[in-house]
Amino acid sequence: MKFTVRKAAVLGAGVMGAQIAAHLANANVPVVLFDLPAREGDKNGIVKKALDGLKRLQPSPLATRDKLQYIDAANYDEHLPLLAECDLVIEAIAERMDWKQDLYSKIGPFLASTATIASNTSGLSINALAECLPAEKRSNFCGIHFFNPPRYMPLVEIIATRETDPVRLDGLETWLTSRLGKGVVRALDTPNFVANRVGVFSILAVMHHTAAFGLGLDTVDGLTGPKIGRPKSATYRTGDVVGLDTLAHVVKTMRDTLPDDPWHAYFNPPGWLNGLVEQGVLGQKTKGGIFRKQGKVIEVFDPATQAYRISDDSLAVEVDALLKMSDPAARLRALRTSNHPQAQFLWAVFRDLFHYCAVHLGQIADNARDVDFALRWGFGWAQGPFELWQAAGWAETTQAIAADIAAGKSMSPVPLPAWAMDPQRRGVHGPAGSWSASRQCNVARSTLPVYARQLFPELLFGETGARPETSGETLYENDGVRLWRLPALDAGIGIVSFKSKMHAIGDEVLDGIQASLQEAGDKLDGLVIWHDAPFAVGANLKQISAACEAGEFGRLEQTVARFQQTAMAIKYAPVPVVAAVQGMALGGGCEVAMHAAKRVLALESYLGLVEVGVGLIPAGGGCKELALRAARWAAQSSAASEVLGNLTPTFMTVAMGKTGKSAHEAIDLGFAKAGDTILFNARELLFVALKEARLLADAGYVRPVPARGVPVAGRAGIASMEMTLVNMREGGMISAHDYRVSRAVAVALCGGEVEYGSLVDEAWLLAVERQQFLELLKTPETQARIKHMLDTGKPLRN
Repeated sequence: MKFTVRKAAVLGAGVMGAQIAAHLANANVPVVLFDLPAREGDKNGIVKKALDGLKRLQPSPLATRDKLQYIDAANYDEHLPLLAECDLVIEAIAERMDWKQDLYSKIGPFLASTATIASNTSGLSINALAECLPAEKRSNFCGIHFFNPPRYMPLVEIIATRETDPVRLDGLETWLTSRLGKGVVRALDTPNFVANRVGVFSILAVMHHTAAFGLGLDTVDGLTGPKIGRPKSATYRTGDVVGLDTLAHVVKTMRDTLPDDPWHAYFNPPGWLNGLVEQGVLGQKTKGGIFRKQGKVIEVFDPATQAYRISDDSLAVEVDALLKMSDPAARLRALRTSNHPQAQFLWAVFRDLFHYCAVHLGQIADNARDVDFALRWGFGWAQGPFELWQAAGWAETTQAIAADIAAGKSMSPVPLPAWAMDPQRRGVHGPAGSWSASRQCNVARSTLPVYARQLFPELLFGETGARPETSGETLYENDGVRLWRLPALDAGIGIVSFKSKMHAIGDEVLDGIQASLQEAGDKLDGLVIWHDAPFAVGANLKQISAACEAGEFGRLEQTVARFQQTAMAIKYAPVPVVAAVQGMALGGGCEVAMHAAKRVLALESYLGLVEVGVGLIPAGGGCKELALRAARWAAQSSAASEVLGNLTPTFMTVAMGKTGKSAHEAIDLGFAKAGDTILFNARELLFVALKEARLLADAGYVRPVPARGVPVAGRAGIASMEMTLVNMREGGMISAHDYRVSRAVAVALCGGEVEYGSLVDEAWLLAVERQQFLELLKTPETQARIKHMLDTGKPLRN
């Protein structure tokens, strides 16, 4: 069966429902968003209010605002017949079984016989919900649990009922993976499924041990955030983000539905948290929760005093040093054997998490891989619980857990399962797959064809699989790049991968690209520039700063010229060059992508010419390319006078260092083209980029002809842009140096101090860019901005 979604419906326009609809719209899927009819005025008022809210949410659930055109508002009284047109119907109303059952009885008669029906419940029984549908529709029904926010969180749990058609489930998984870019975990129909079951238990364990070790909530967040591979929101800030009332509700669901769980006694939020909820102090949505901001000061709630105090998440020096240890086994051993309360707290949290996962593996998931990916993708952990355990040394850690259980130190006295205690066991992930407690064997990864598009899938600790840095055949390599190919896939298409930190573009990368282009012209049919995110964070500021301090401006001019030559070599290469972009492509990284014959962009690609942030302008051909675009638009309108009109919004984009917040925005801003390919699953980038390069080559690719006779805005354009800058400077919105930098942007975009409409070529535009860049580089203000960025990672406004 071919799984196709030509139109979808989302039932419920609350926070999750509206954002699920938004992400479907991002994928160009027409959506009908339903809710109750409004009591007054427009019956679609509730949905329309939710759609207006999508425009204000940050981070934005919409790739671009115009994606709203894919969403139609509807209500249950008037529009249920529209469901007959929908291939996918997602119910996302409040977590009330009786409300869901009532809704299912209403929609049942209107559903198409071929439609897939799914509930976005976060933990209610999928089998119980299925009973509310007509018998002939139950094989089409399953759970589909998105994580908030749906656009950004990779995880979707899909949950089969006893009657769900397995072929339909395979089609849904394929569609979610490729079309919506999700990481799919097949969960079992148990309360809270996989991610929330483990993730919420982890939060409860942290809360229990916070009190047991007498630690402050801010200190605990310092311990349970990035230092142990968790998000910056750590534990208590996460509560504020999701809402303390929501957290309390999820815990209540566990308490009500898992009476026989050996840890049931801990399925209660602390009293102080219940007190905050009763007072309406719910977190970010009420402008205050466990943490709150008073002016510029961050305060944290202190359960001991029932009052707020200034937050301080600094850690004990000795514990901080333990967390910096690179060997995970030595690190966990050091935490376990340390006498410091902060270290003992962390060991206790890990111990009880591992214990809980081992005992429940057979009931909550098919295998350990599903648990680990659920926590990676749904909670943003760098590693899941089982791979953390395995990395720390399975046998040693298991013995320590068992000893603590025997000594009564663990949260539950239930023993570890026999499979975990097997003396021959070295972990749960290995070449044969991942351990399944229910099947008592290792389980290999899914063989669905969609996963063949992921040439280098995400790997867990202990798994074996292809890695890009050791795969394929190397054709050329230096300190900056590796040129390689995958002969089994396409021996004629080369892959250029940057090796520098954050893929910054320095001399060695420029040299490597030039050599790779030469090699491609001699031996290959095409090139793909690809590596894991980020695509490139721009020029190597350390090299630039060092040269400035040494006064080597002649060498810097040569480097800028070399960058421009490299960009032009990419653009006019004898073979097609495809840039496969994921994550940040800033400054020089954006310019490299702009000069490619085509771009294959992950949806979450953030392209921008951001050089103004360090007191510079784009000088790797970025301004030149934007000037060419304005000239092309003017030519299409048969009016050279349109050059300035097309440049004005571009000037503000560059002068403000604006970055596209999605691949779609990158196209709107001129950093990519309308014909470029956008993928929702970044793991498919290389596969598709190789296909695109092959297609261009097989279609008889001919390099473009260098642009000549390009009309520019010249002095008149510069003067027009200066008027805006003068007003901003006089209004105190920008500094004198901001003015100088932004004027340099105007000069570069307008082709220099020439008459309006003068005809120039690309070499002229590059020379203007280069001159303006170097003049700024010699100023102490710009040099200070570069140094400040290197030292702090933040821009300096001087």
